[in-house]
Amino acid sequence: MTQPIEPQRIVTDLLDPARAVALHATLGLPGPAPRAGDPLPPFWHYIYFWDIASAANLGRDGHPKTGGFIPDTGLPRRMWAGGALEFLAPLRLGVPAEKNSQIDNLVHKTGRTGPLAIVTLTHRLEQNGRVCVRERQDLIYRQDPAPDAVAPAPTPAPKDETERHQVQFSPTLLFRYSALTFNGHRIHYDREYCQTVEGYPGLVVHGPLLAQLLIQFAAQLRGCVPRFEFRAIAPLFDFETAEICARPDGDDLTLWVRGPDGRLCMTATA
Repeated sequence: MTQPIEPQRIVTDLLDPARAVALHATLGLPGPAPRAGDPLPPFWHYIYFWDIASAANLGRDGHPKTGGFIPDTGLPRRMWAGGALEFLAPLRLGVPAEKNSQIDNLVHKTGRTGPLAIVTLTHRLEQNGRVCVRERQDLIYRQDPAPDAVAPAPTPAPKDETERHQVQFSPTLLFRYSALTFNGHRIHYDREYCQTVEGYPGLVVHGPLLAQLLIQFAAQLRGCVPRFEFRAIAPLFDFETAEICARPDGDDLTLWVRGPDGRLCMTATA
């Protein structure tokens, strides 16, 4: 069942270089940090164009309440499910930019764990009158888990990678990434909320952070990444060591995140 959608939302941002310096440090990247006038590395736009809401306008999970730009689906748990991006031109640090967002679709359905609402947004990032990035973003809203709910069997990750490296996530890293993206979602920093309300065993690693590591790996292996598409499969937690994997697939690069038990956490194509 589809639902009527609201008009677009426009957010402007100066693309402060200091914030890019902070992300460079947070990710532990080598070399000098980007400076004013430099191109913004791919996917770094997530630390800009904040969705700012007062404390009174936050939901129980720390996100801005639904019912405004994103309609109220009646389902309390939000998951960032994936998306696709086209990088058409570089965004430049220290130069004003505009993000034009629109809800393209809202569908209600029933999945393995019960009712779902899938919200599809499109974003257009412009600078100096030119479209630099086009993005599709998929959000899923779900009901709270039943106390006796049995988690579905995990999907096994491929084992045919040609490149891989290990990554770890500390609570400090998750907190700093939440701060840089102005993401108040409590599953990333409030362990008690994670365990008692949403039923997770630990802090959840941000979907955008995993996607950031995948596209970063793709850029290391291939250089320019004009297109990137990804899908979240299963959550990864702060106490787990994961592997970022890649293998060639024709002209593309297939990437994924493998959990310590071999489960597939995220897939991507670059």
